[in-house]
Amino acid sequence: MTDDSLTKVDWDMLPRPEDDGAGKRVEGFAVPSMPLPATDDTNIDLSAPGRTVVFVYPMTGTPGAALPEGWDGIPGARGCTPQVCAIRDLHDDMAKAGIGRVFGLSTQTIEDQKDAVERLHLPYPLLSDHGLMFADAVGLPRFTIGDATYLKRMTMVIEDSFVKKVFYPVFPPDRAARDVLDWLSTGA
Repeated sequence: MTDDSLTKVDWDMLPRPEDDGAGKRVEGFAVPSMPLPATDDTNIDLSAPGRTVVFVYPMTGTPGAALPEGWDGIPGARGCTPQVCAIRDLHDDMAKAGIGRVFGLSTQTIEDQKDAVERLHLPYPLLSDHGLMFADAVGLPRFTIGDATYLKRMTMVIEDSFVKKVFYPVFPPDRAARDVLDWLSTGA
């Protein structure tokens, strides 16, 4: 069960992220073969053939646990739980639109992510880049709070090991899956 503080967000009350050009740097990038641990106890290589959508996000909150201090004041940080739930709700539509694989990616540990998959009933795996090796290789944008580093929210459409399309910045987060579906409906 989720708690309302994680799922009910007034987007008008949060600062909007600005485009710092990071999406343009990632689009067209050749994705390296770098298996990432997944919540389904596999290792996922995002350079595999086919069409893959990766929703990059800072972290999913845990009911009863405080978000990092100042979280709501960081443009684009808030909204991970609504985002992963919206992707869950449109997962079948994405498959029908030709997306072979869907993943969420954050720097959280696999243990934290497994809790989110179970609690939120996600039909897709979450990937952990806890050591930032994939983020470093691809040049994913990030931010730091205290000693923790988080990935900025971005959606990547990967086709046959190349980043074909990047949605960045992503706001509001619960629109990320719909934005991909709208883009695909234009014949992309």
